[in-house]
Order: sequence, then C-alpha cells, then structure tokens
Amino acid sequence: MSWNFVRRMAQLLIGLFLYGFAIGMMVRAGIGVSPWDVLGQGTSIQSGISFGWVTNLIGLAVLLLWIPIRQKPGVGTVLNVVLIGPSAEVGLAVVTAPSAFWAQALLFAGGLVLLAVATGLYIGARMGPGPRDGLMTGIHARFGWPLWAVRSGIEVAVLATGWALGGSVGLGTVAFALLIGPLVSRTLPFFHMPEVSAAGSAGATPSTDAEPDPRPVTGG
Repeated sequence: MSWNFVRRMAQLLIGLFLYGFAIGMMVRAGIGVSPWDVLGQGTSIQSGISFGWVTNLIGLAVLLLWIPIRQKPGVGTVLNVVLIGPSAEVGLAVVTAPSAFWAQALLFAGGLVLLAVATGLYIGARMGPGPRDGLMTGIHARFGWPLWAVRSGIEVAVLATGWALGGSVGLGTVAFALLIGPLVSRTLPFFHMPEVSAAGSAGATPSTDAEPDPRPVTGG
C-alpha cells in the first residue's frame, strides 16, 4: 500500500466526516438548507426516521440509479453513502440551534464554508464521486444532455419534493445555491491530490475522478 493511497484515504475520510458535520450545522441554523437536505428533512419528518439515516438511505437509492446509466462507483462513492449520515448526526448532536437571526446566519455561514472545505477534501482525494454527483454526470454522459440542465432539473425536482414533504426552505437555500460553486472552486485546487506516475513522481496535470463541473450537489 503506497503512502499516496494512505494520504488520499485519510483525506477522503476527513472530508466525508466534515461534510456531514457541516450539514448538521446548517440544519441547526434553521434558515434553510440545500435541496438534497430539504428532501432529507422532509422525508425524515414524514417517516419518523432520523435525518442521518434518511441521508444514508437517499444516498443508497441514488446509487442504485447508477445501474441503468452504467456508472461505476469508487471507494469514495460507497464511503460517501455510509459515512455522511452518521457524521451529520454528530453535528446535530453537538451543535445547539440558536434563536437570534444573526447567530443563525453565522452558524449557517460557518457550515457552508466547512462544507466547501470538506468537498475539496473528499473530491480532491480522487477516490470516486458522491452518489448525487455521479448521477448528474452519469446522465450527462449517457444521454448527452447539457450538464447545467441535468443539474438544474435534478435539484428543482429534489427541492420541490422535499418542500412538499415539509423540509426547510429559506434564505439559506438561496445562499447555498449562489455561494457553494464559487467556494468549492477555491477549495478543490487547494486539496487536489495529484496523479502519481509509475516512477513515483506527482504528475503536473491535475485531474479528478469526480465530475467536470466542480460545483457538487450537497450530500455528495
């Protein structure tokens, strides 16, 4: 087992834990969450299943949708499904919901920045995309539809369904949509793990196994 693989795996695990924890922070902020987390909240409310378990189950359901579009998961894909839900539960258990709006906004902003860092870590590890990102890029590759149209269509459908189920939509949802792309565009290059040639030297050209569009769908 090479040192490069160990570093990538460590970066992946840290990134996935921080990703889930950041989701917990934004949920506790109470001013709206990302589209996939709106769906998770709504499903949790209607089913009585905890938010973390719902996050895992949604990730598994999305991963099954990879089969007809012929996507192949990586180690990071499977760990994404398994780990983000429990780490979100840790965030929900540790973080207290504030009552003042300024504190809610501050907590949400901290969660959003942490999620961007976590995204750079786990995608930069090059161990495979999250199930939601892979669904988006898989549909794009399979049918040739524009990536922006696939992304928008999926997120609108997810958001509408989650809202109908009782999920939280608010200023945070809008802030997430506007800011996550620019934030991740900064963290991805910083945490990208370069290719290593057969001779053991890092390649000069960065590459990621995740997706051509660096703006991820939350929840991986």
